[in-house]
Amino acid sequence: MSLIFTIFIYWSLSAGVWSVHQILWLPCYFIDERVFLNKDNHTETQLIHREAILQFGQKGDAPVNPNAITFLITRSKLDLLQYVEGVEAEQLKCELHRYSTEGGYVRWPVLGAHEYNHWFTCILRHSRGLFTITSFLRRPFDQPPPGRPDYHKWPPIPNREVLTTTVAMVIKTQTPSVKARLKFQQKLHCQFDVDHKGAKVTVEWHKQHHGERTKLFSYNRRTGQTQGSGVGLRAFAAGDASYTLASTMISSEGTYICSVSVNPLFGRVDINLQIEEPPHVSLNVGPSLSLVEGNKRKIVCGANSYYPRDVEIIWYEQDPVMLDAPHTRSLENVFLSYHKENRDMTFSLSGFFYLQASLRDSGKRFTCSVSHQSLKVPITKSFTLIVEEPTNWMLYLAVGSVMILLLYVKRRYLHSAWRTLAGKAI
Repeated sequence: MSLIFTIFIYWSLSAGVWSVHQILWLPCYFIDERVFLNKDNHTETQLIHREAILQFGQKGDAPVNPNAITFLITRSKLDLLQYVEGVEAEQLKCELHRYSTEGGYVRWPVLGAHEYNHWFTCILRHSRGLFTITSFLRRPFDQPPPGRPDYHKWPPIPNREVLTTTVAMVIKTQTPSVKARLKFQQKLHCQFDVDHKGAKVTVEWHKQHHGERTKLFSYNRRTGQTQGSGVGLRAFAAGDASYTLASTMISSEGTYICSVSVNPLFGRVDINLQIEEPPHVSLNVGPSLSLVEGNKRKIVCGANSYYPRDVEIIWYEQDPVMLDAPHTRSLENVFLSYHKENRDMTFSLSGFFYLQASLRDSGKRFTCSVSHQSLKVPITKSFTLIVEEPTNWMLYLAVGSVMILLLYVKRRYLHSAWRTLAGKAI
């Protein structure tokens, strides 16, 4: 934005006009178009980013910034501000576009409407992705409609122009980006409203993934015909066209498109659904592992049934005197298995190492740490190593032999003494 425009915004912020209950205007980018024929006689469109103001008020209001293009939204049956209720104005991103009816000129059925209108779309996005709102702004025009599609010769809009408009249709989603787990019910929100009753609305849901487009649901209010499922028609009467997935699968991933059309308008909101399933982590040993010095054991940390594929497994060791401190060392002799794809299209991976038992390692704690994009913090599993000295069987055999010999000598002595005493008695 220009320096003057930026200064103007910050001045207004300091003046306190950006409270959610006092929104009078929003700074916007107006993505203007210049359509022309190139040297090959093909139609090309040049996009021109221009500074604009979205202002809320009444017809005849003075623009808050006379140096910018002003889209003045006047009162109608649709209040665009109610769709952003509870949101701070600085959290809104505003974008304006021209809208072409592709040569279809239909009188908009509201009181005082002209035969011909100029149309614009206003897109409001929450800065943290909490919602997306697409609204259609109608600007009545006194001139008769052109004989060809309007985009061939858009009427010019000077920099200080004030365009008085009303909101004719609104589409909103509160789930523009969704991360879902497997085998869960997931609702994809889509809400719409039109500025007049009895509008002949057509609502459709499509799913698009890897270039393939599939129709999931359609409803035509004029004919009453319904195709597909997933949308409750009772809620539809109140403008709720949300789509519900009964149980998510890996194949549920993709872009879901909720489209609403009322001739001559066609609007849509896109919802990106991504599956994230956290790993199940396990060790092949218990909390404590006892080994005899010199023995070797394969230690395996398994991360199972996660999605998407990328996962990180790191093994750490910690000395006994440091168990209460955060100091750890990562092991270098760790091997990773190949990614295994399970029947449900999740993945499994194991990280393992071979542990050679040594008395100096007794009391060490070994920890496996598994990181995945579905986890806020890594999952850790630990065990403590106990190393025992090897048994000296030769020493035990020698001691045992001596004990047996002593017992034998003692028995012979007692037997001889008993015979001597018995002889004297006779």
